[in-house]
Amino acid sequence: MFQFNRNYFALTILLFVMEIAIGLYVHDNFIRPYFGDFLVVILLYCFLKSFVKVSVWVAAALVLLFSFAIESAQYLNLVEKLGLQHSKIAKVVLGNSFAWMDLLAYTLGILAVIIMEKILFKMKG
Repeated sequence: MFQFNRNYFALTILLFVMEIAIGLYVHDNFIRPYFGDFLVVILLYCFLKSFVKVSVWVAAALVLLFSFAIESAQYLNLVEKLGLQHSKIAKVVLGNSFAWMDLLAYTLGILAVIIMEKILFKMKG
């Protein structure tokens, strides 16, 4: 089940660098809030596939479920309820504001992954 995949790991690093660049240098109303969320699920998918040998469908479902769980935690103000509102790490990991459009961005990101796997990489599983 555990198997290192250097191609997915390389994509993970590339996407991570892109996310950092977006976070540091892009201050707009589209790329940072929506495209960043679109990319983050692809990043998580690639990270998972870097170390765990699971099907495209299982990996995609796990990442989407995780992303929706984080967004739900934002909806429930979990950071504040846990008393972590002053923790920068908690705010970065859990976020601090719920948005329906984030759920759409996550879904579109996972759909892009599935399409890429199916068309470009001849998806297995």
